[in-house]
Formats: sequence, C-alpha cells, structure tokens
Amino acid sequence: MDKTAFLSQAEQHCLRLGNRLTALRRQVLELVLGYPGVVKAYQVLADLQKERGVAAPPTVYRALDFLVENGLLHRVEALNGFIVCEHFDCPHEGLILVCARCGGVTELDATGPMAALRDASAAAGFAVAPQNLVLTGTCQSCQA
Repeated sequence: MDKTAFLSQAEQHCLRLGNRLTALRRQVLELVLGYPGVVKAYQVLADLQKERGVAAPPTVYRALDFLVENGLLHRVEALNGFIVCEHFDCPHEGLILVCARCGGVTELDATGPMAALRDASAAAGFAVAPQNLVLTGTCQSCQA
C-alpha cells in the first residue's frame, strides 16, 4: 500500500463526509499504517510520544475513534486493537484473518456468511450486532 496515496485518499474521504483529517489525526493514521497488522492504542500512544514529546492517552483514543467513525480503521474488539481499512467506510461486515506467526491481517467481505449467522441467531431469538469476525491462523506465506 502506498502510504502517501492512502493518506491523500483518506483526507478526501473525510472531506466528502464533512470532516477534517487534522494534522494529529493524520499523524495517528500514519502511525497505524506503519504496523503490518493489528495495532494497539498504547503502541500508537508510545510512537506519538516519541515524535511529539507529550501526548495524552485521551488524545490518541479520540483520534482513533474519529478514524473508526470515518471508516478509515476497523476496531478489532477480539484483539483489543485496530487495523487499517483499505476500502474506506466498508459497506460490508468483514472477515478479518490474522496470522498468529507474522501478525499480518487480511480483510475479506463476509456479508454472505454473516447473513447466515445472523439468520441462525434470529431463529434462536438473538439479534446479532453489526461486526467483523476475527479468525486467527497461519497465512499462506508463513505456511510455506
């Protein structure tokens, strides 16, 4: 992924939504882009403190929340972290594949499988909230 192009597209995406990718939000997004897979908020905070000197945790959490709300990141609750969304504001629920060896992440459209799970849950009287499903295993590169 070309970081410069991604950041430019992210800025345009935010403007289309009527929001601004401020310097701080952009810097947080750049830091997340520097990680190959799931990144935790405390990692972003530590990196930001190295670059800026002083950065408070709420500052990072607010920036991460903004990036999630604007479809630039996904919050991966199961791993207590964040991943970059390469398709801006996904219209689908994703299947997030996380390699346990290298930490690499792949996101797939899981609309069909999630619909089947939602239907089965509804038959049991349970309403499933919109979400991404995380599966851990070993990627093709690490299997070789």
